[in-house]
Amino acid sequence: MADYDRLKEKVQKLADRTWDTKAIETRLKKLAANGISRKTLNRDDILANKQQILNRVQLRAEEYNFLARNCAKSTALALLEEFGMGTMDIIKALSPFPGFGGTGWMCGGVTGALIALGLYFGSNDLLDYEATGQTIMAARKFMPRFEETVGSVVCPDIHENVVFGRYMDPAASQENMEAFAHAKGFEKCGLLPGIGARLATEIIIDSMK
Repeated sequence: MADYDRLKEKVQKLADRTWDTKAIETRLKKLAANGISRKTLNRDDILANKQQILNRVQLRAEEYNFLARNCAKSTALALLEEFGMGTMDIIKALSPFPGFGGTGWMCGGVTGALIALGLYFGSNDLLDYEATGQTIMAARKFMPRFEETVGSVVCPDIHENVVFGRYMDPAASQENMEAFAHAKGFEKCGLLPGIGARLATEIIIDSMK
């Protein structure tokens, strides 16, 4: 069951955080210019440094959301960067996914994480049914963990119960977006990319055992 008091405390810490804007912007510009670097993953190193990796991915997702202002892109980017997979075209394709096309449905912390899980567990071979099954099973692990941690997977509930005390619907109008930004929405909503990226990372790492 979601610990709303703890979540709200984290939201406030994000609102009060002093962000290293220059460092975050430099990292994002480098990714835009050079793409995502490929990595040779060392299973033993990853398992030995699990907590450090979880903390790093969560922080990166929070930071990217603060500056990029897109929860789905920020969640996926933190994961793709950590595991050296995918391309920036995938991140671009996630542009309309906050609130599932701005409709207030699926949280970008969920959709961005599912994209990353698909890249990690999936296959380019459309007839590789085993890989498809592994991807679905990873998603089936992720979805209830996110909902249990946050209390919901949709923006209105998360906004009301965790982040703002009401649904702000930022995509509804320019006025709503301005109110969202004024309420430090891009800082506070970093909670969800951070949680989504961390949970997906944990599923990936645990699959290496």
